[in-house]
Amino acid sequence: MKILLCLAAFWLPLAIYSCDDCKKKRPTTGPVVEYDLYITEQTVSPAGKPIRGLTVNGGIPGPTLRFREGDFARIRVHNQLKDEETSTHWHGLLLPNEMDGVPHVTTPPILPGQTHTFEFEMRHSGTYWYHSHTHLQEQSGVYGSIVVLPRGGEPVQADREQVLVLSDWTNIDPHEVQRMLMRGSDYFGLMRRNSQSILGAAKQGMLKDYFSREWSRMMHMDVSDVGYHAFLINGQRSTEISGKPGERIRLRLINAAAATYFYLHSSAGPMTIVAADGPPVQPVQVERLFMAIAETYDVIITIPASGRYELRATTQDGSGHASAFFGEGKLTPANDPPRPNLYQMNEMLKLALEEKDDDPRASLNLPRPGSPYRLLKATHNTTLPAKLPRRKITLHLTGDMNRYIWGFDGKTISQEPYVMIKKGEIFELELINDTMMHHPIHLHGHFFRLLMGQGARSPLKHTVDVPPMSSRMFEFEANEEKDWMFHCHILYHMMSGMARVFRYEGEGASAPSSRNAHSLARAATDGDHSLARAATGEDHSLHHGAGLGEHSHDMAYVWGAASIQSHMSEGLLTWMNPKNDLLLGWEVGWENVDKTEYEVDAFYQRYFNANFQAFIGARFTNEDAVKNRAAIGFNYRLPLMAWAEVSLDSEGDARIALSKRFQLTARLGVFGEVEYDTHTRWEWSAGADYTLTRHTSLITQYHSEYGLGAGVLIRF
Repeated sequence: MKILLCLAAFWLPLAIYSCDDCKKKRPTTGPVVEYDLYITEQTVSPAGKPIRGLTVNGGIPGPTLRFREGDFARIRVHNQLKDEETSTHWHGLLLPNEMDGVPHVTTPPILPGQTHTFEFEMRHSGTYWYHSHTHLQEQSGVYGSIVVLPRGGEPVQADREQVLVLSDWTNIDPHEVQRMLMRGSDYFGLMRRNSQSILGAAKQGMLKDYFSREWSRMMHMDVSDVGYHAFLINGQRSTEISGKPGERIRLRLINAAAATYFYLHSSAGPMTIVAADGPPVQPVQVERLFMAIAETYDVIITIPASGRYELRATTQDGSGHASAFFGEGKLTPANDPPRPNLYQMNEMLKLALEEKDDDPRASLNLPRPGSPYRLLKATHNTTLPAKLPRRKITLHLTGDMNRYIWGFDGKTISQEPYVMIKKGEIFELELINDTMMHHPIHLHGHFFRLLMGQGARSPLKHTVDVPPMSSRMFEFEANEEKDWMFHCHILYHMMSGMARVFRYEGEGASAPSSRNAHSLARAATDGDHSLARAATGEDHSLHHGAGLGEHSHDMAYVWGAASIQSHMSEGLLTWMNPKNDLLLGWEVGWENVDKTEYEVDAFYQRYFNANFQAFIGARFTNEDAVKNRAAIGFNYRLPLMAWAEVSLDSEGDARIALSKRFQLTARLGVFGEVEYDTHTRWEWSAGADYTLTRHTSLITQYHSEYGLGAGVLIRF
C-alpha cells in the first residue's frame, strides 16, 4: 500500500502537468484569479451624441484585469448581445492556442446569450489589453486593459501607477465607416481638415507638387483613413493623473484605437520609457513618444513640486487630441507636433533616412518623430538558440487606396491565407512597406526580437510600426502549435485583407462541416469540451482548422450617388468587392428635348488596377433611331488624373469619352466631360458641386443637350 501511495504521489503531478486538457482546467503554479466580463449593447455618448455602443461591464473601456505573474486566470466572457456573436482576444499574452480568442481561427465565436470561459496561466508580466476580434466591434467599445505584476516587483520602482487607455470614437456606424472607405468618400478628409485641393496647395506654395503628383497619377497622400468625432483617454476626452508633488508615477499607456496613431508629449519634461509591449526595457528618456496602434508603453513621470501639467496624446494627422492632467496650480499645456504636409513626400523620406542614421535618436529629433525602437534595449540577453535552423521570408505591405484594398504581397487574406512555419525553427521576417501609410503589424501568440541594431539586447515586442517606404526585421522562435493571426492593427485594414495566419506545418485540420459548425460552437461556449472534441474527432481542435470566419471572403458593399437637378438626373449604383463591380448608371434629361430621354448602362466591370478597368454589359435608351445594345469597353486613367472611356457596341458604334475633376477647395469642385459617339456624335457637360454633408452636395451643371440647371447631389 505504501508503495502504491508513493507511486501515486510521484506520477499524479506528472500526469497533471503533462496533460494539456488538465492545464486548461486548473492552475499550474499560482492562485486562481477570476473575472466576469459582460458584453452588452448600450446607448453611449463619448463624443456628446447618444448612439449605440458596445460596453464591457457597462463601460468603455472595460475594466482593468489585474494579475500577478504565475496567477491562473479564469475569465468568463458573457455575450449579452441580442443577435451578434462576439469574442475576446488577450492582446500580447502568451497562452494556449485555443484561448487566443480569434473566432474560427483559434477559438469558437461566443454566440448571443452564451458564455465562454477562458483559462490560462499568467506566464509573464507587463501591460497588455483585450479586445473583440469579431467584425468591427472593437471600434464600438469592446476593449479594456490588463496589468500583470512581476513576481519580484517592478525593476524600476514608482510611487504609484495608472493605466491610460487611448482610443478613437466615431458617431458613424463602423460598418458604414468601412463602406465609406471602400467607396472612396472624401468626407473623412473634411472631418480631419486635411483634404487636398488646388487652393490649399497654392496657399502653401506647392501647386507644382500638386500637379506633379496628378501628372504621375498618384493618389493623394494621407497619414490616416478615418475622421473621428472624439479621441479618448479612459473613455473621456480628458482625465486626471493622481499623485503628490515629487512622486514618481508609472503610466501604463495602451493605444487601443481602431485607426489612430498618437504623439504623446508631457509639458513637465521628458518621459522615461521602462517597458514596451509588456517586457521591461532599459530606462530611456524621450521628449515626444510616437505610439502605434496596439502598442503599450510603461513610462515614468514625476509630479512637479508646483503647477499643473498636461500629458497630451495628439493624433498623427493633427485632427485632435486627448489629455491627462497632473499637479496643482497654473496650467502649463503640452504642445502638438506640426500638422503633416500632405502635398510633399519630404517628411516621409526624411523619417526613412533618419532611421538609418548612426545616431539612434536622429529620427526622434524630427518635429514629427518616429518610433523609439532604436533606443529600446532589453534588460537581459534575448538571443535565440544558435543551434536551431533559420528561415527568412519577406512580405511586402501593399495597398490600393482607390479601392481600399490592403494586403501582403498584393493579396488579401482570403486570396492567400497562410504563412507556413515549422516548429523548432528561428523564423526571420522582413516587412517592406510599399504604401504611403504607417502600418502597426501584430503577431499573436509570440514575442519577436525587433532587430534594430541592439544585438543581444534586442527588445521583445508583439507589435511593430512599419513606416512608409521603410522596412522592419524581426525574428522569433517557432515554439507554439496550430494557427496564429498576423495582421495590421488598423482595424479597417485588417478587415480589408491585410492579414495572414501563421500555420505550423503538419498541424492543419479539416474544417467542420457547415452542418455541425453551429452546434460545435454552441458546445464550446457552453463548456462542453468533450462534445466539441467528439465532433472534430481529436482533442483540442474544436476550433483549429475551422476556417477563417469573417476573413474567408473579401468584403463587398453597395453604394451609389445621384443628382436631381432642374433639367436632368445622373446617377450610379454600384455593388463592389476588391476586384469586381456590378454597375447601374443612368442619364435622364427632360429640358430642351421633345420628350424625356434616358440612357441606362448595366455593366459588369473587372478591376485590374487603379489605372485600368474593363467592362461588358448592355446599354438601354429611348433616343430616336438608337437601339438597345450590348457593349464592351475599358476605362483608363491618364496623366493629370483624367479618365478615358472607350467602348464598342453590338451595333458597330464606338464611343470615347474624356472626363476630369478639379478640386478647387476642400468642398468645392468643378468637373467636365466630353464624349464622341460614332452614331450620336458629340455630347459634353461641365459643372460644379459643393459638399454640404456626408450625404449631400449642391450641384449645377450645363449639358449640351439639356441646357443649364441646378439641384442636389445625394450619396448613399
